[in-house]
Amino acid sequence: MTDVAAAVAAAMWAEDTASVSLGMRLVRVGDGTAVLEMPVRDDMVNGHGIAHGGFVFTLADSAFAFACNSRNQVTVAQGAEIVFVAPAQRGDLLTAEAHERASYGRNGIYDVTVRRGDDLIAEFRGRSRQLPGTVLKESNDGA
Repeated sequence: MTDVAAAVAAAMWAEDTASVSLGMRLVRVGDGTAVLEMPVRDDMVNGHGIAHGGFVFTLADSAFAFACNSRNQVTVAQGAEIVFVAPAQRGDLLTAEAHERASYGRNGIYDVTVRRGDDLIAEFRGRSRQLPGTVLKESNDGA
């Protein structure tokens, strides 16, 4: 974990009430990478008794956000898509691992794999766009 990526993640996590309220946990972050976990709670299952796809997408999207902001450039999603491979069940602990695949100009492509242990649950691809500004505000000492 780089110092900048860790500092950015801490600043973002402090304001990320959505991820926190869903029980997510930031496992690690590095340049262009992030790993988050989320338990599938009772209030996250749909009418079929499996994890609602929106919650799986949200976990992947949160990992994507931490990965694409890890270099301290404000970055948002331009678009994203997900392929559901297998259902997640109530009580499962899901892990989303995000990796930068390409960076060009102010754009990026990130892949996020969501797993339950060794089982593949979903594959997510996000497209990012850098905006002006940094996540960490400069201090008087230039940090």
